[in-house]
Amino acid sequence: MPLSKERILDTAVELADDGGVDAVSMRKISQALGVVPMALYKHVRNKDELLDGMVDAIVGQIDPPAVDTDWKTTIRLRILSARQVLLRHPWASRVIEERTRARTDPTPAVMDYMESMIGIFRAGGFSVDLTHHALHAMGSRLLGFSQELFEDTAGTGPDPAPPPPELAERFPHITELMVAITHEEGSVVGPGCDDQFEFEFALDLLLDGLDRLRRAA
Repeated sequence: MPLSKERILDTAVELADDGGVDAVSMRKISQALGVVPMALYKHVRNKDELLDGMVDAIVGQIDPPAVDTDWKTTIRLRILSARQVLLRHPWASRVIEERTRARTDPTPAVMDYMESMIGIFRAGGFSVDLTHHALHAMGSRLLGFSQELFEDTAGTGPDPAPPPPELAERFPHITELMVAITHEEGSVVGPGCDDQFEFEFALDLLLDGLDRLRRAA
């Protein structure tokens, strides 16, 4: 079977599953594939690109959105699918967190996933503002684990440049959200993010849910 980026990434994921992400190296991958290490660099330029590819390979295993269900069921099923994926690959949450912090933008598969999830909220009747707060409340739970998924720097510096048209067309929901939280004066907290507001929003949301469970019991 000819060498390909997909085979390299599959092998890297298998090595990480067996020994953790620290066990992954170009040398070990080449040994597992029976090729010289230099052959890998025709498909993967460096370790960073390898790790980004591994993240995308894992995120690509998450089930697509369910059809003919309400927004809450769709979101819940997808998050539970993501959790099952991460349980199969326990090293992945650390790598997802590290790679999203190391990069200026998430990897392509993470962008596609987030675009889809934001779209589900919007189609379910959420305003852009409420979608923004929901993402803060959910955090990395949207990808099946409980660390903050993205560094949110909106409101802490000069306004970012508008995204190139080709990216805005491909990721309309992400573009809409980023423009709104940067510029929208009508937001509950104004433009940008208020960490205290987001903390209290998430806390109140969780407490309200617990109170409903308490009353139901």
